[in-house]
Amino acid sequence: MPGPGPGPGDQPGAEPPSRFRTFFNDPRWALAMVRATVLEAAHPSIGAALIDNSTFVAHPWRRLRNTFLSMQRMAAVDEAVRDREAARLNRMHARLTGTDPKNRPYDAMDPGARAWVVATLFESSVTMCRMSGQPLEQDFMEGLYAEFRAMLASMGDEPGHLPDTLPEFWQYYDRVVAEELENTEAMRIILYRLFDHLPAPPLLSGLPTLWATGRAVAGPAFGAIAVASLPEPFRRRAGLPEMPGAHTLMQGAYVAIGLTRFLPESWIRPENIIDVLSMAPDSDDPRARTMAALQARMKRAGALLRLITPVPAQPEPGDRAASATASARRQEAEEFFRQVLDQTGNGSLDWPDLAAMARELASRLDLDEAEETRLYNAFADWWRELQTALDADGDGSISAQEYADAAPTLAGPALIRVAEVLFDVTDRNGDQCIDAGEYRTLFRTAFHRDSTGPAGTTYTRSAFVKEFLAFMSGRRRTTPFDPLLAEA
Repeated sequence: MPGPGPGPGDQPGAEPPSRFRTFFNDPRWALAMVRATVLEAAHPSIGAALIDNSTFVAHPWRRLRNTFLSMQRMAAVDEAVRDREAARLNRMHARLTGTDPKNRPYDAMDPGARAWVVATLFESSVTMCRMSGQPLEQDFMEGLYAEFRAMLASMGDEPGHLPDTLPEFWQYYDRVVAEELENTEAMRIILYRLFDHLPAPPLLSGLPTLWATGRAVAGPAFGAIAVASLPEPFRRRAGLPEMPGAHTLMQGAYVAIGLTRFLPESWIRPENIIDVLSMAPDSDDPRARTMAALQARMKRAGALLRLITPVPAQPEPGDRAASATASARRQEAEEFFRQVLDQTGNGSLDWPDLAAMARELASRLDLDEAEETRLYNAFADWWRELQTALDADGDGSISAQEYADAAPTLAGPALIRVAEVLFDVTDRNGDQCIDAGEYRTLFRTAFHRDSTGPAGTTYTRSAFVKEFLAFMSGRRRTTPFDPLLAEA
């Protein structure tokens, strides 16, 4: 099969067309990404870093979107975009260190682990074409491999962590699969537990019955396809059972999804699909009205399904000002703890949760190194304040109960500094006032939705800080900040 043609954004007469970019609008790439993620998570260092620092359990849709956007920037035509993203990723990885469950140290800057991430992306790209009956030609495959090696080099890693030639790569790949991969907790969560508690994307957040029904059907199929696609030697060594017929199901899924490439391009562009799934009801996007009408129809269908399969209704966010009892306040505090503060989904508040918030803000606002460092430092100071105020048993983390006991008193000086960083990067003209245009830009850029304030609204520094503190201390859940840190 000939290799795919030029991808979107390739300029005639500029640099040669990128083979990697051709896969971005290929629907099969979704399956390849899942497969690559499972293989990454099976690497003990990467798996431990995911468990300790990643938001993929509590906020999987947001994590998926961020990963796709990062890869898109790394494959961009503009070299400045690639360099800026590489620098951002390096700063992020430099902050991720720790020890795995076997007390082995891990470091996200480890060149061997970083090489394995790139290797899984390349190998899964090749595999997705082979499994769908359209194997890549050798010349295209070699050019694609060269691009992945160049991507690793753009991160600043020295040559040699990925072999020079494609035949040597397959030997390297087989060796890592045979000798280094393990049945890690992160891999098991992705394969078997993620779908059990996978929250609905914003588009389906008001349709718990439909989502629960679809998840119950798709979850086992997702796990079976992912397991069947893994290298057989690793499946046997890791003790991963393959369901009868799973291999046929897997190949059928790749072929069926591959056929969607013949649909109109605008229907299958990943950024369009992601935008629709994450679209807020109050967005002024022209597609919002269409999606609202579709959601209304889906709700009617959901009402019919509830007659067949009752599912407990999801509680609507309460009006915090109207919560008159201590039990109601505690319930709201624990809900805020789960949805906002516990970013990694491990049931406790630790530094990685606040670091995840800083990463999310820095990434969405595309902060430069100085602004990013200032933001991280503010969150680090807030973490020290929280430990001092809430860690009653001194175990180094904060439980939901410890948080609920003192939730109203969390807006300290460090949290104010976090809000001030946001204010400063929003107040682009430096007049110490955020006008309506700057405010809309903040919410469209960082929160991917429109602000809900009246037209012409301006914010002074103190007013902006006050609103942000009200949200981050859990006192007000109806602000537009919800989508930034609360949505999945």
